[in-house]
Amino acid sequence: MSAQILSGKIFASEFKEEAKKQVLALKEQYNITPGLAVIIVGENPASKVYVNNKHRTCEEVGIYSEVISMPADTTKEQLIAKIDELNYRQEIHGILVQLPLPEAIAKEEADILNAICPLKDVDGFHPVNVGKLMIGQNDGMIPCTPYGCLKMLQSAKINIDGAHAVIVGRSNIVGKPMGQLLLAQNATVTICHSHTHNLKEICRSADILVAAVGRPHFITADMIKPGATVIDVGINRIAPKKLVGDVDFDNAVEVAGAITPVPGGVGLLTIAMLMQNTINAAKLQLAK
Repeated sequence: MSAQILSGKIFASEFKEEAKKQVLALKEQYNITPGLAVIIVGENPASKVYVNNKHRTCEEVGIYSEVISMPADTTKEQLIAKIDELNYRQEIHGILVQLPLPEAIAKEEADILNAICPLKDVDGFHPVNVGKLMIGQNDGMIPCTPYGCLKMLQSAKINIDGAHAVIVGRSNIVGKPMGQLLLAQNATVTICHSHTHNLKEICRSADILVAAVGRPHFITADMIKPGATVIDVGINRIAPKKLVGDVDFDNAVEVAGAITPVPGGVGLLTIAMLMQNTINAAKLQLAK
């Protein structure tokens, strides 16, 4: 029996409709329009596509959007100066630096991202926001991809409380925050990585399996417990026009109880939750 398909398009549409309502409420009650500034450095074609998608989604939900393009030879100091300027602009509630940065400043990524005011860090990467997530404070920014995964699970009414959640991948962007979010919902969490022994057996014990390893078709059907929920965070280009996930979807769909497709899954949730984070940031700044 084939799994329930957890369509990112459907859930993202639902989340964006909710975001629209919150934007209208902020305008009516406080005369505030949430504002997002995205800085893009250089001419990376994929980054340009992502930034355009973010700008278009902002317009769709009623968020003020500003795209700041800087040349590829921008220095760390120049980029931080632009971030500082945005930190002090009251109409800008969220700041995002599009990654990857050009090679010349890529090694300075941590210093650059840490220059963003934690209240405006809509990517949720600042150490202050990472720390708040770790200790369970709910007034910080949450990384958009795991935030979207959690909201999708909740919206689909998939039980998290008491479930065994296995996350394959320990990145700061997905794996680690995903673990904290699920732990806060009373899941028992196991995080696996390249040094994990008995990976197949651990994955097969999961009620919720999150694949975030960046390797095409890494999770095979025999690694999935029958009826488990499988969230595929991977986006891997294996041909000029072919994207696949970290999960062998065609075979996994016959074993899992619910599964996200690639494309059309988690990626769409990420931008929707960026909108929510921008709204959350506006609310937090209003309360200060």
